[in-house]
Amino acid sequence: MKIHKVVDDIYRLSTNIEDNKYLFEGIWPIPHGISINGYLIKGEKNVIIDLTQDIFDFPKEITQQMEGVELGIEDIDIIVMNHMEPDHSGWLKAFCAQNSKAMIYCTKKAIPLLQAFASVPAERAIAITDGMVLEIGDYELQFFDTPNIHWPETMMTYERKRGILFSCDAFGSYGSIDEHAIFDDQISEEKHQFFENEALRYYANIVSTFSPFVLKGLEKLQGLDIKVICPSHGIIWRNNPSVIIEHYKRYASYSKGPAEREVTIVWSSMYGNTKQVLNMVVEVLRKRKIPVHIFQVPGDEIGYILASAWKSAGLIFGMPTYEYKMFPPMAHTIEELMVKKVSKKKVFRFGSYGWVGGAQKDFETKTEKSGWDILGHYEWQGAPTEEDQQAIKTAVEGYCDALIEFTEK
Repeated sequence: MKIHKVVDDIYRLSTNIEDNKYLFEGIWPIPHGISINGYLIKGEKNVIIDLTQDIFDFPKEITQQMEGVELGIEDIDIIVMNHMEPDHSGWLKAFCAQNSKAMIYCTKKAIPLLQAFASVPAERAIAITDGMVLEIGDYELQFFDTPNIHWPETMMTYERKRGILFSCDAFGSYGSIDEHAIFDDQISEEKHQFFENEALRYYANIVSTFSPFVLKGLEKLQGLDIKVICPSHGIIWRNNPSVIIEHYKRYASYSKGPAEREVTIVWSSMYGNTKQVLNMVVEVLRKRKIPVHIFQVPGDEIGYILASAWKSAGLIFGMPTYEYKMFPPMAHTIEELMVKKVSKKKVFRFGSYGWVGGAQKDFETKTEKSGWDILGHYEWQGAPTEEDQQAIKTAVEGYCDALIEFTEK
């Protein structure tokens, strides 16, 4: 991949993780890859904003891109570290070993992490203060402390004269970037939809826990004249940056509810007895014109379940009892939903049991602090009878009424 000009002497430095066996953060599948973006300002002093991960040949790739504007590692005077997570800072140790002059601008909370992650002494760091401006020739970099989007030390950098926001992990998405289509005005509507889906999944997987801080950060940025958004992952928004800002506002608002009038169904079945009522439940929802997203555990990846659950106002769980408790794969899924603070949902559960129940009690105990409104449940022993089927159908009809009322508020 070659270096790309953003505007004037500001450039994008980028690599793609395209190994489909690679798990982002060691957890999340990225079948369509992900870009890691840094940025370079060439001027009276040369500035690099965020680096890359020290995996594959990424440092070599970025070094070659810098050579495209006749700069080397030794020519960098300032390193801006918006975030110390290793996908941005993994190269920092080797970079600083080769460049002994560059000072590092970061938040106060990031300074101890320079030593912990990169063996870089604190003496090489300058702690920014919120709103601080660094003037470098024709460029004015303003730093904003944006904690917990998504680490406590995260900040964003704003170039005031050109209205460019280097937003770090905010406004990012999964998905590799074609070097011929790095800007929002270079991609098709179909590709825009792809990146919106990948932005939602990225948000639900990486950022959703910290949605209150996202809303605070968005409020802080309101007064800025943002003409371009340069994220650490994903396309650059130069034509209409308000699109990704509105997406993120919407994603963050789901934490307060209601989300979209949709239902995510997550189901498990040991011997097929719970599965027997699944199609009927789906049919009731679709007749009420409520979109349904269906996932099975084990089987479907938790990252995709999280994205769907985050967006959906309604959740329905189909699961059997297993040794007096929830079926273990479902219990794990529920735990992940709790960790990511998937809240303010209308919820229903159905499931079969063998010699005795217990899953419902376990389910209610595990979700009591979730903010979920559990509208009902239905359990039966063994295979469902016609009477069981009718009772579940009636219960789901009532659930639909409540969900529609909830999303009309």
